[in-house]
Amino acid sequence: MSGSNNSTRTVGGRLHDLLLGEAEVAAQFNAVVQLQMMLDVEAGLAEAEASVGVVPPSCVAPIRAAARADLYDHAVIAAEMAHGGIPAVPVVRHLTQRVAETDPVAARYVHWGATSQDIMDTGLVLQLRASVPTVCAHLATASDAAAELARRYADTPMIGRTWVQQATPITFGLKAAGWLDALVRVRSRLHAALGEALVLQFGGATGTLASLGTDGPAVAAALAERLGLRVADTPWHSHRDRLAQLACALGVASGTLGKIARDLGLLAQTEVSEAWEQPADGRGASSTMPHKRNPVGASVALASATRAPGLVATVLGAMVHEHERGLGAWQAEWDALPDLVVVSAAGGQALADALGGLVVDPERMRENADATGGLALAESVAMALAPALGKAEAHACVEAACRRARQERRPLADVLADDPLVTQHLDGAAIARCLTPEHYLGATRVFIDRVLSRYAERGR
Repeated sequence: MSGSNNSTRTVGGRLHDLLLGEAEVAAQFNAVVQLQMMLDVEAGLAEAEASVGVVPPSCVAPIRAAARADLYDHAVIAAEMAHGGIPAVPVVRHLTQRVAETDPVAARYVHWGATSQDIMDTGLVLQLRASVPTVCAHLATASDAAAELARRYADTPMIGRTWVQQATPITFGLKAAGWLDALVRVRSRLHAALGEALVLQFGGATGTLASLGTDGPAVAAALAERLGLRVADTPWHSHRDRLAQLACALGVASGTLGKIARDLGLLAQTEVSEAWEQPADGRGASSTMPHKRNPVGASVALASATRAPGLVATVLGAMVHEHERGLGAWQAEWDALPDLVVVSAAGGQALADALGGLVVDPERMRENADATGGLALAESVAMALAPALGKAEAHACVEAACRRARQERRPLADVLADDPLVTQHLDGAAIARCLTPEHYLGATRVFIDRVLSRYAERGR
């Protein structure tokens, strides 16, 4: 078994990392990538400064050649960082030593005018740019699956549930359209929050770039252009609102995924059994019960939704920095924000897979809708009587009929047919119509069509 290859595909080397994490996203935050992003910033800085005449053009090539993560012992840098307290410090030291081996003059200009937080924050922004789009892609895939379910089951009646009790009918298409609508919203917010966060951090010691004299703004603009980032109006060492907004967007996305996953878990319950994840050999199996078909995708999305709020809270708490550069709060972000991205990606991938292979049982949905003997359509009868009796009296009349139906274990239609107050206004055919789910769906189709139309207009 190849240890190096497998270790790069796990979140932290735990057995469950490939289940509760997203390997490709986690890889964007491993030590190698983190180091490479910082080195990319250092190389870009040298190029930017050379372009405006701050450093000699001859120093660019040696610095760029040395800015390769595979040239360094990551374990040594990590150990030195643990002693020194700031990852960028040993990175700059080793980069300078490497450059000095080929060009001592060029080595003088490594990290010229920058501070450690400039390199780390900008490196993090580059990591976020590479990783968060995967979360958006999973949300898009889940949206596509929800849209297909909404189209296919637009007219498939099922029971609606409030307070986990049977309520009035809906269609499975409406439930899926609600999922789709929410997924589109959170993806849009996440995309916007990422865009806001893609800003260069470059301010020097206290955000003045005084070490670069009057050339600081020009260097910042040139560096931002090379890295494909925007220039901030002011350095943001101690102003973490953009990252916090991104964290909140990730948290809301995870919560939305969790809500949908909760629905899937409840629909898959044995006593409900209206929809379940596509069976696969070994997936969702129990170690003791051969019959089990556990909703694995839903469980992962729910785990992500459970973990995300604490990570979001950490990032929000880390907004409180002292003066121009903070103490401790910045360090709290180092793990919280990457972990939040990985968690959100895992939830998105799991839910996308679950929705994409969802097995739906319309017949079971109808059975469950009929299980109460018409009680779930009681509101329909009350509203039909309301024009003649008034809403309050109609409600009281039907409520009394529901009590009798439960006590006598009779279908509601039979109890209603025995009530002269009801039959004075509704005949048997009218009662039957009121107690038919398809005839009490209101604006369901309007809502579904509206969501699908807007989704088609926006594009994936």
